[in-house]
Amino acid sequence: MPTVTGAYLTDYNRRKDGSSFRDWAVESFNAALMMSDVECADIDLLVVASESDFFTLQLNPASVLAADLGLHGAPTMRVEGGGASGQLAVHVAVQAILSGTARQAAVIGVDPSASGLPPASVKQLYGFSFDAFSDGITGVSATALYALSAQIFMAENGITDDDLAAVTIANRANALANPKAHLGREHDLTEFEDSPMIASPYRRLHCSPLSDGAAALILSADNYVPASRKAAARIVAIGGASDHPRLSARACPGNFSAKQNAMQKACNMAGITPADIGLAEVYDSYAGAQLQAIDALGLSPGNVRGKGAGLSASLRDGVFGADGQMPINLSGGLMGQGAPAGAIGVGQTANCALFLEGRHHSGLQPANPPRMALADTHGGVGTTAAITLLAQSGGGAFGVC
Repeated sequence: MPTVTGAYLTDYNRRKDGSSFRDWAVESFNAALMMSDVECADIDLLVVASESDFFTLQLNPASVLAADLGLHGAPTMRVEGGGASGQLAVHVAVQAILSGTARQAAVIGVDPSASGLPPASVKQLYGFSFDAFSDGITGVSATALYALSAQIFMAENGITDDDLAAVTIANRANALANPKAHLGREHDLTEFEDSPMIASPYRRLHCSPLSDGAAALILSADNYVPASRKAAARIVAIGGASDHPRLSARACPGNFSAKQNAMQKACNMAGITPADIGLAEVYDSYAGAQLQAIDALGLSPGNVRGKGAGLSASLRDGVFGADGQMPINLSGGLMGQGAPAGAIGVGQTANCALFLEGRHHSGLQPANPPRMALADTHGGVGTTAAITLLAQSGGGAFGVC
């Protein structure tokens, strides 16, 4: 399995300096390449994640970025899977390395999600990212669809409005220690009462921001890891699955079943259980989506995956906090760090690699890094799920290490 020899995230924010997605991609690639000790000429695959041509106004971003990055002659491709685009790009690079068609792969996730289009246009565009013929054409918003799923999940699992607020409060507090985060803030419960309702139960403070930015990874095959990077974190498993795009077609519209299936595949590949994971970066486009993800991934101690048992109690007991048993979104997640769509999954994987290697920002970095971390994304309302598991170098207890 490949080693993450290079990892870098740009600032996530709303860019007002006249720069473009091409500038951010170059910044992230150059920094990841420098960290990797890999020569640019040795990169033999470029995988680019970008959720929408409407953001970049570029129909073929991979070939354009290859020219910008000096990757002349390298094969290129663009991967798109909604919010899962970045994580799926990681998977494509992993599969290329495992197949032997690549030895040194660059993965770049990038999108001008904040500055590319007016907010009203983004709202309309995201409505068409579900089933355009049954959902998007009606004008229903992404927030409304997520809210319907969350309502069911909350009713079935005893999740309260205070629990939703706790997710936002925790993630944005974590982001205060992240110098590259979009929304590091201190919130209290009274702010949520005044926050405008978007689609019940979601108020504005329960929603992640639109962000600009990029993230990059350099993945190296076993025999091509530079000597200086032998201690870097490794990707040890990937897993993916899908569900019906329409909530009405699902047996359990409140559960992220595709995420549960993807997690099972990744755990089987690595020869582990969720209890072996020490921290996770999960997809928190909305506060309830984070709780639905934790449940589907089986990350709550004592949780029966897919049933939600103990989830609310674990949240209230601080299990998922920075000092808890299972830290979630130490970076701030989408809520705090930000959400440039194509960069999300690449950035999550980069965060996990940096945490495991002990070289993240000092305010974020756990004093005793865990042996294994999880990066989790999805597109749609948990429709296209993608999971990546990473481990410290030399973790021989895991099946694929």
